[in-house]
Amino acid sequence: MSTTIPTTAITADPIAISRRDFLLEPDDAHRLANLNGSFDSHLRSLEVGLGIEIRNRGNRYVVIGPVEEAEAGEAALQSLYALTEDVAVDAEHVHLALREFSPRSKLTAVPGARNGDDVVIRTKRGVVRGRSPLQKAYLEDIANNVLSFGIGPAGTGKTYLAVASAVEALERDRVRKLVLVRPAVEAGEKLGFLPGDMAQKIDPYLRPLYDALYEMLGFEKVARLIERNVIEVAPLAFMRGRTLNEAFVILDEAQNTTVEQMKMFLTRLGFGSVAVVTGDVTQIDLPKHVASGLTHAMNVLRGVQEIGFTHFGSSDVVRHPLVQTIVRAYEAYEASEKVAPGFR
Repeated sequence: MSTTIPTTAITADPIAISRRDFLLEPDDAHRLANLNGSFDSHLRSLEVGLGIEIRNRGNRYVVIGPVEEAEAGEAALQSLYALTEDVAVDAEHVHLALREFSPRSKLTAVPGARNGDDVVIRTKRGVVRGRSPLQKAYLEDIANNVLSFGIGPAGTGKTYLAVASAVEALERDRVRKLVLVRPAVEAGEKLGFLPGDMAQKIDPYLRPLYDALYEMLGFEKVARLIERNVIEVAPLAFMRGRTLNEAFVILDEAQNTTVEQMKMFLTRLGFGSVAVVTGDVTQIDLPKHVASGLTHAMNVLRGVQEIGFTHFGSSDVVRHPLVQTIVRAYEAYEASEKVAPGFR
């Protein structure tokens, strides 16, 4: 049950205030406490994030605020309460719900994206889906194109969603192999100072890919699949001379490829293969006189059929809210200093 009450304030454009009164079923005190958070911290986060007021008694909730924000508040509460059946809702879940349901996130509509027809990825460890319009468009691009690019700042889900898509393709037998690739470019430290042989020196560069795989499949299964060579995690240099058929290939941190390396990688694709390239052109670790293969490919391949490009911004960051603030601060500084990110 919900009502819409016009504001009585005399303004040129009065704001309609909605009161949404609803029950969360089943009435479970433990789940409701989890939803509300310690000292109602989760409810307060939703109030601040959406500009609404939330009242509750038991499993009866009332959300008061502008029409769209109140609808978003009810949808977020319903979604979070459904989660409490399986997981302990925390601040990250609340932040993601705000990203998904906030009317402000809908302002970044993506041309050509199918409304209401989100790509949902199901793995044995759970369901993964896009939280923002651009994340949804990115998953759609990966599902519909042979080659997709995900370009944007840290925390926008570029690598995580690509790995999730790869895991689903493997589990549904759409591909026979996963190949996860990263350039081993030094970011201030020298490889020679790291202990161990070459494989052990390279391993830290590939750790984010391993972490995503462990979360999707579990440590033991990943170890078995790597042992059977069904999953291959390798530095970019190892790709030269190969042809990859019926494989899902991900090139991560692609901003640190040279033009020659990017061309080499893209020409490894064989029949039945899918490739995703991810990177952040504001974090290039190549020498200043070396052009980034990612920025070059963006110019060369734009408009080519069966290739999708998704450009994420600071508003698409789904990590801790502070990360979004940091990214925006850097963007503002670079704009004021007239820095051209990625072209150095």
